Amino acid sequence: MQSEITKKYDKRAEAVNSLLCVGLDADIAKLPKKFKSLPNPQFEFNKWIIEQTHEYVAAFKPNSAFYEARGNQGIKELKMTMDYLIKNHPTIFTILDAKRADIGNTNSGYVYSIFDWLGFDAMTLHPYLGSEALEPFLSRKDKCSIILAKTSNPGAGEFQDIKISEKETLWEHVANEVVNKWNTNGNLMMVVGATYPDDIAKARKIAGDMTFLVPGVGAQGGEVRDFVKKGINSKGRGLIINSARGIIFSSNPKKEAEKLRNEIRAFS
Repeated sequence: MQSEITKKYDKRAEAVNSLLCVGLDADIAKLPKKFKSLPNPQFEFNKWIIEQTHEYVAAFKPNSAFYEARGNQGIKELKMTMDYLIKNHPTIFTILDAKRADIGNTNSGYVYSIFDWLGFDAMTLHPYLGSEALEPFLSRKDKCSIILAKTSNPGAGEFQDIKISEKETLWEHVANEVVNKWNTNGNLMMVVGATYPDDIAKARKIAGDMTFLVPGVGAQGGEVRDFVKKGINSKGRGLIINSARGIIFSSNPKKEAEKLRNEIRAFS
């Protein structure tokens, strides 16, 4: 079973023949000078990046930290960014990289703010508190929850690679739970980092055709040829391949987005 919200990503990926996600990580310190002098610098920068890259992307993914760091103004500009995307590019899948996890009644506040007020299609979640605590997210059939399984950072294995049985590491157990128990509404995806291509292959065996959000491309060292063939699903999709710094802070974001889109195509 697949929900309408996960189908939204597939439809966009198919329509533009792309598995690329551009990370709208508008670090205020790194913005070009021409944007810093504007009243809403993060929003104006994001709008420019969106218009430079949208024809090549299936998804956009801001990281909430870059907006929260600026307090009220940053949250305002994140909201402006989402309003702009919803109005001008409604078919593009949107993800907030927020990595939320808390007890159930607290999560209800995150559900409203991220899914309803901001209007994102999806968000990232920690699995550590279990499905009971995450139920406010998982039960939203109209939205997508993306569960962290194997992350892209160098220290990911400290806990995630712990053997909990002869057959499973901790991250593999999480993946099995997500696929076989949590995904009752067909609205879940998983995070599997590009920096661990062998684990992407393992995750694909566990997950069938479920879609993975794949961070770690470019600046974090993930090589496209190493993970795309191992992670692609039976439909030729199943990956949301995120790149942020390598595109948005390049001298030519349009060219870099097209280049990465084409490289992904060559191996998919």
